[in-house]
Amino acid sequence: MSGAEIRVLPDPTALADTAALDAAAIVQDAVARRGHASVMFASGNSQLAFLDRLVADPSMPWDALTGFHMDEYVGIGADHPASFARYMRDRIVARTGIADFHVIDGTASPEEECVRYGALLATHPLDLCVLGIGENGHLAFNDPPVADFADPMPVKIVTLEDACRRQQVGEGHFPDVDAVPTTAITVTIPTLLGAARVMVVAPEARKAAPVTAAFTGPVTTDCPASILQTVDHATVYLEPASAAGLS
Repeated sequence: MSGAEIRVLPDPTALADTAALDAAAIVQDAVARRGHASVMFASGNSQLAFLDRLVADPSMPWDALTGFHMDEYVGIGADHPASFARYMRDRIVARTGIADFHVIDGTASPEEECVRYGALLATHPLDLCVLGIGENGHLAFNDPPVADFADPMPVKIVTLEDACRRQQVGEGHFPDVDAVPTTAITVTIPTLLGAARVMVVAPEARKAAPVTAAFTGPVTTDCPASILQTVDHATVYLEPASAAGLS
């Protein structure tokens, strides 16, 4: 099993620069071949520098790109400060000429929204999925130990693990754990990894423990990111702090 390629860059700036250049090249290639590209983006503080570099890249063909994101809290609207739809609007849509960006509506019927978003993904095969790794090892909101590596659903409703909710507080998105919603809508692991190319952008020392578990331990839903050990079309971007537990 060869699994994901792991690249350790000299520092967080080099990580963001390199990942943005590689993402732009993947998008450019897809647009050159088909005239259009579809990309799914992760949110969270760990993605900010990467997105800043990507948005600033003049070679990015935003006008030929359809964007998606991978999760949203149930009951939170797009104007809430912690909304991932708002994150994408502020970080990508408002700063580029992107052709379209499909967001998950946290205020809609969760069951109906899963069906709607899954149907959109079915008609827009992903050329690239840019993932992060959560502090609990999750991919999107597929938390341990209930993440399903063979999930039959493209999008589903999940109950958020306590560690996942604490991470949202630690990143400054909510004042306390009680303010974090207990349920969310997430794109499932098979759909995330079904993209033609997968990139994992994982800087920061707080990601060292889940990165170490993901790439030195067994493939297990106790650390959902460990499934990346089996994904040949993925590249993982680390820097010394996040790679500290790897040999």
